Amino acid sequence: MIIKKYIAEFLGTFFLVATVIGSGIMGENLSSGNVAVALLGNTIATGAILYVIIKSFEDLSGAHFNPIVSIVFYFLKEINLKDLLFYLVIQFIAGIFAVILIHFIFELSLLQISSKPRMGISMFFSEIIASLGLILTILMVRKNNKSNVAISVALFITAGYWFTSSTSFANPAVTLARTFTDTFTGISPESIIYFFSGQLIGLFIALYVYKFLR
Repeated sequence: MIIKKYIAEFLGTFFLVATVIGSGIMGENLSSGNVAVALLGNTIATGAILYVIIKSFEDLSGAHFNPIVSIVFYFLKEINLKDLLFYLVIQFIAGIFAVILIHFIFELSLLQISSKPRMGISMFFSEIIASLGLILTILMVRKNNKSNVAISVALFITAGYWFTSSTSFANPAVTLARTFTDTFTGISPESIIYFFSGQLIGLFIALYVYKFLR
């Protein structure tokens, strides 16, 4: 049934965002103000859940959980316009729902707007690099050995948390969801333009590089 792939995209995106937000809250609560320790906990949890959700749902939906991944596969003609639009809506809704539910289980205010600015040209270029690297990882590894995509994506994002100044969001759905939490992983709404534009540019550069290399 077609609906199964939409449910898979919802669940995967939900668990991804829930892990990013929840592990950030837990890391901040337990680290006694040590940002490096909190970020390390956030990194390990995110890398781990990426491996699990990709392995769990790749045969159902392709395990996108990320609008720029869905857009890439649309341009590669591997999904149609209807699926692209459904995936995008599902990914953004699942992300916001995950934030609200995580706030609930940590007994925080359900509706929040982040006050944490992540602005500037450095963030813009950081997201170009993060998104370029993520998309190339998916496309190149998939071409060589599809079974290694999950671990490769998990490892790239784990590394990206630490080698990019933006901590490698590389995902518009996650980016938008994080504007609705004023916790460790939050991002202020006015910062979104730097991230969205960097992510889209990174997407198209990756697609061009992939086609050139292949």
